[in-house]
Amino acid sequence: MTSLRPVSTVQALAAALRERVLSGDIGPGAFLPEQELSARYGVARPTVREALAVLVHEGLLRRERNRSAYVPEVTSADLADLMYVRRPLEDLMAQAVAGRRVAAADAALDRLGSLPPDAPWAAVVAEHMALHEALVVAAGSPRLERLYGVLAAETRLGLVRLRDVYPDRDELVAEHRELLEIIATGPEDAAREAVREHLHWRET
Repeated sequence: MTSLRPVSTVQALAAALRERVLSGDIGPGAFLPEQELSARYGVARPTVREALAVLVHEGLLRRERNRSAYVPEVTSADLADLMYVRRPLEDLMAQAVAGRRVAAADAALDRLGSLPPDAPWAAVVAEHMALHEALVVAAGSPRLERLYGVLAAETRLGLVRLRDVYPDRDELVAEHRELLEIIATGPEDAAREAVREHLHWRET
């Protein structure tokens, strides 16, 4: 018999807050006062404090001395710089995986395409990240994977803005399906060009 590990109250609250941040319900610059969260979710303040610490560790929140935790703002300049740094990393990925189909990336795309219309945007962010991370892992370079992981929090926060860029989620799915097809069929030059084009940020 397989036993399920219970989810702690801290984990459950962190998950609820993570979904709200990554769905854009708690927007950039918004503060998360412990007392308000304690009253809203019916949990003790130490539980709130621990849940916030989880999200601060993940990079989804920031906390400064004597201030409530808040959602950091990812500006257009931040996004441009983020893509500037991601391009050479994903170019290395494209060189390594061109001509190969990455099953984990295909699976993430299938999950993305199967999300119900009312799914929270956080679910879109999760599968979008899973797809790109699967491609990077497939490159087979632990150092590339670690470097890419450093950008994960800012990337996830940046992807929140795609909700306005892609009101039709099918368009997002179609773009990634085309990207994976080009990478899978190659050649290397085509895969690298497709990745560069894919990372061109679309303003809202």
